[in-house]
Amino acid sequence: MKQPCVYIMASRRNGTLYTGVTSNLPKRAFEHREGLVAGFSRKHACKLLVWYELHGSMIEAITREKQIKAGSRAKKLALIESHNPSWKDLYGDLI
Repeated sequence: MKQPCVYIMASRRNGTLYTGVTSNLPKRAFEHREGLVAGFSRKHACKLLVWYELHGSMIEAITREKQIKAGSRAKKLALIESHNPSWKDLYGDLI
């Protein structure tokens, strides 16, 4: 699945959040889940895919990622809650 998208991983409900961009969400989410991505997400155990948004181009996805990252934590939580109020791990929907 080659589809530009922005995604948010979480350590748990209302836990640490990681926002990223990728063109292969199933692969990238798997890497986060297995701790294969060095850095912030592995250090903070962000293994749950709690939100994602598909885009038509990588430029659009990167622009949206920057917009989300520039926003407050409250805005990120509201974004997740509006689409995934139970904080279900969406990884299972991808595979």
